[in-house]
Amino acid sequence: MTYVSKILDKIKFSLFSPEMIRKMSAAKIIIPDTYDDDGYPIDGGLVDTRLGVVDPGLRCKTCGGRVKECPGHFGHLDLVRPVLHVEFAKQILYVLKSTCFSCKRIYISKEKLQEIAKEVEQEVTIEQEKPLPVEVAATPDVPVLTEKPKEEEKEKKKSKKEKVAKKCNRCELEIPEIKLLKPTTYYKGKEPMLASDVRDWLAAIPDDDLRELRFDPLYSRPEWMIITALPVPPVSVRPSITLETGERSEDDLTHKLVDIIRINQKLEANINAGAPQLIIEDLWELLQYHVTTYFDNETANIPPARHRSGRPLKTLAQRLKGKEGRFRYNLSGKRVNFSARTVISPDPRIGLDEVGVPKTIAEELTIPMVITEWKMEDAKKYVMSSEYPKAIYIIRPDGKRLRVGDTEEAKKEQAEQLKVGWILERQIINGDIALFNRQPSLHRPSMMAHRVRVFGGRTFRVNPVVVSPYNADFDGDEMNLHVIQTEEAQAEAVYLLKVEQQILSPRHGHAIIKPQEDHVSGLYFLTKDETEFTKEEAANILYAIGITELPDPDKKNNKYSGKLLFSLLLPKDISMKIHSKLGEEIIIRNGQLVKGAVESKAIESEVLERIFVTHGPEFTKNFLNKATRLALESISRSGLSVSLKDYTLSKKAEAEMAKVTDKMNREVDNVIMQFKNKTLERSPGMSLKETLERLIVMITSRTRDEIGKIVEEDFTISNPTIIMAKIGARGSLLNAIQMSAVVSQQTVRSQRLKRGFKGRILPYFKRGALTPKERGFVYSSFKLGLTPYEFIHHAMGGREALVNTAIRTARSGYMQRRLINALQDLIVYDDFTVRNADMSIVQFIYGGDGKDPMLASKVEAADTTKQDDVDTA
Repeated sequence: MTYVSKILDKIKFSLFSPEMIRKMSAAKIIIPDTYDDDGYPIDGGLVDTRLGVVDPGLRCKTCGGRVKECPGHFGHLDLVRPVLHVEFAKQILYVLKSTCFSCKRIYISKEKLQEIAKEVEQEVTIEQEKPLPVEVAATPDVPVLTEKPKEEEKEKKKSKKEKVAKKCNRCELEIPEIKLLKPTTYYKGKEPMLASDVRDWLAAIPDDDLRELRFDPLYSRPEWMIITALPVPPVSVRPSITLETGERSEDDLTHKLVDIIRINQKLEANINAGAPQLIIEDLWELLQYHVTTYFDNETANIPPARHRSGRPLKTLAQRLKGKEGRFRYNLSGKRVNFSARTVISPDPRIGLDEVGVPKTIAEELTIPMVITEWKMEDAKKYVMSSEYPKAIYIIRPDGKRLRVGDTEEAKKEQAEQLKVGWILERQIINGDIALFNRQPSLHRPSMMAHRVRVFGGRTFRVNPVVVSPYNADFDGDEMNLHVIQTEEAQAEAVYLLKVEQQILSPRHGHAIIKPQEDHVSGLYFLTKDETEFTKEEAANILYAIGITELPDPDKKNNKYSGKLLFSLLLPKDISMKIHSKLGEEIIIRNGQLVKGAVESKAIESEVLERIFVTHGPEFTKNFLNKATRLALESISRSGLSVSLKDYTLSKKAEAEMAKVTDKMNREVDNVIMQFKNKTLERSPGMSLKETLERLIVMITSRTRDEIGKIVEEDFTISNPTIIMAKIGARGSLLNAIQMSAVVSQQTVRSQRLKRGFKGRILPYFKRGALTPKERGFVYSSFKLGLTPYEFIHHAMGGREALVNTAIRTARSGYMQRRLINALQDLIVYDDFTVRNADMSIVQFIYGGDGKDPMLASKVEAADTTKQDDVDTA
């Protein structure tokens, strides 16, 4: 057999002509019903067996196939009167605006054609004020138009400037203005046009003019945008389901097609009976409504068609677009096997590259194991086992799956039959590789590869060090585990996705997986000068992190300093000089911490990143595991907690704080007085009121800073809250100020509070007051408690943050989605070029310099430390 391969040059999209629709149709649909009393599809009905079958036992009359064999076939429905296709409304408007209604020729220049195309694209249309009052329930009763809209409601008010009348340069007749009343009514001047008139106009345009209008007369004529033959999709596209009660429930598309057929039949009957034109036009308009909502049930200016229950029907457009549509829901994302989801909980004693999996999940998820000569014994054990871990299925080379037997004899027989090349599906065990993911997945490390470690319980266990890239916490967050099935995918996960490969962020090249909170506090207290341990204490601490040999103690007092224990983890070739957040010097010489206490900046930005680029991911992982456990051992022994006393200011500090707030009140009163007397100097580009507000915000900000200094001096560096803020473990000085001294000025959009009641924010205040108390300055601290009006002011400021967060999340999520869709084809090739899907070069060198941001500092960090940088004292 010879295969011929071809490369597609181009794809041409076209419209179906009515003749083409009838030609490809397997059946003409004339009956607005589905099944007869015996439950058999009615011939000529909407589930005619010529359109395909969904019921078991039936065969398709077109191709002879059963349910799984027949792909389905289109039918068609002949409409008595033509109706407009709502999705082509703009294109039809463009053609009508560009041609003469009399001679049907283009009467304007090419430049004008482009202007009209832009105008139509920007939707310069008549806006209808009220939706048509139509009853639209998808019931057996035919929907009717209850009231004809008045002509004056259909027309747009005349523009103030009368437009100059245009004339056709061929037939010299005056050209009326063509307008579109959304969704599908066209006006020629003041007169509405019938769909048949529009079709006749479009059909009469010569082929040469159509080409100039960017239509291909052979494949896409504009009159084909007016529907005379409606394609009826196959039954497989709109299958009916049988409910528990035994009743059949039809698909929304079938409901809509029933409505179209019924109105079509009623319109035909009225035309044949010679009914008045008004009734015919009403029914015609209703037919147009049903066809419009069949294509898009969210069309503007018309009410949606609804189910008996009141639920809007999901018609063709709704099936395709949006989050729940066919593309995003069924194609871009799909449901998967071999995955589990549950709540996460912290476990600082498992490795940062491990994930604790509940045994109940481990028993459910399986992994294929190819039997080789070396694995044969293990494979037999898995088959023979009745307890976890055991084999669930045996897959032979011919693809046949055999479930492992329940009895001892059956298992023994199956174990003896095993051959090299067969595959076992066994339960997952410790050491298996799996992907771990948390939604929303916003960047590369939102999904990383972990090693499985099976535990009891019902939650996934995660080392707290690794939650940062996932943006996870332990207040009920859920995460997903995906067990990788093929060896190739497992190898990719190990070499590209393992946690230790993601320690540095690909965005900025700095550590993203790093010691945090208790780890930072623990390392700080451990490496302080006064921290010392006895031989027994040191042995216990080191044993907890897997070190079994004690170093030599300090010669002075025969004790083990915290610096000495921490130095055991450092590689011997590291020498650094670091300026800490506390303003101290931290010196590491040949892997020994000789001066200073380690804090967040030192451990994260300096030591960790240096180790990663000089010793690689595996070494860094082991360092992180040991350093974080050492920190927790240390802090567990020394303890760190805060109490109310830690947030209580001395009498002296309270008196100083009162002076500062009094001074603020006087300054604010002074500028308010100047404002009222109109003696306040106006800032450039600002009104007097804006100048006043800016000055008051500056005064309140300065006050908060002054109070901050008082709090910091009063609490001193021995206060746990100040220590944690200073070393970068958790919190800030502002937290301490608000807890103990003053919550300070609340703002909305960087301005003092101003919205509320007339002339005042709350009813507790006098109208027109501008002092700090009335405009959101909270004098109380959280320790003392807020007054009712201060609480409301604080809630006003807090609400803005919540609203901004929600809006920012939605906007950034949508923007990221658009960017990913636009950039998903860009690939960096081996020659460092960035290319598109068609291999066209987007960038000659990736990033302009060919560097990976994660490893961009490798050369600089690998340089040997200069002697001047290290204190040799």
